[in-house]
Amino acid sequence: MAREITAFSNPLVKRMRNLRDKRHRREEGLFLAEGLRILTEAREAGKLPQYLFFAKDSASHPLTRALVAETEAAGGEAIETNADILSKLSGKDNPGAVVGVYPEFTVDLSDLNRDSAGIWLVAERLRDPGNLGTILRTADAVGAGGLILVDDCVDPFSVEAVRASMGALFTVPVARARWEEFRDWLRSGPGQLVGLSLDTDHHYRAPDYPAPTFLLTGNEAQGMPEHMAAECDVLVKMPMLGKADSLNAAVATAVMAYQVLDRQQR
Repeated sequence: MAREITAFSNPLVKRMRNLRDKRHRREEGLFLAEGLRILTEAREAGKLPQYLFFAKDSASHPLTRALVAETEAAGGEAIETNADILSKLSGKDNPGAVVGVYPEFTVDLSDLNRDSAGIWLVAERLRDPGNLGTILRTADAVGAGGLILVDDCVDPFSVEAVRASMGALFTVPVARARWEEFRDWLRSGPGQLVGLSLDTDHHYRAPDYPAPTFLLTGNEAQGMPEHMAAECDVLVKMPMLGKADSLNAAVATAVMAYQVLDRQQR
């Protein structure tokens, strides 16, 4: 049976609230996810929270009931609370009906099966959590094998990134690696590396993109370093017909991912 917590001073609330900070997430190995849709996506992907906070007035919702039942059956704890506590946990003035606390999870490069998908997304030094979350959604939408974060990317388990992913964090494998580690792993098997670059005349619709294709998106402000661009099998550019000189990183990744999908499905 779910216990009730309504006091801001409760030690568990204070501890879970601290998970909005990266240092505390690393110490605890836990992260926050908020909203019925995202937590239901996680449940359907086989991932259940260690702690589930839910609003009293949402307890009768069938999705909430399913989350509570399966969380408790898996050994987690369901906690009935109020909107103020949920707001404190999520950092939103209008929080969702549920907040879940999950163990962090990532995979090693060695765990990835490059033959399992025709498209893989790779991002280096990505800084914006909204971009990371959006790229995860794109990865899910095109059936990508996973997202590989190269070098010092933003934390995929930040509240903002999890929220922007709309549940895709739970459905898309995420691996983290240094550039040299990724490069050596990539070259140990089949797969071409395609870089999105402004420093090429190669039109993005020109290549055939055989599977598996790894799409490399560089840092939002600086693009990819020269040594990484030199390692790419193909550099491609999208035509910019207006005054802007480039697309947002997540938008460019989505356009490219669907171009690859189109080529591979022909």
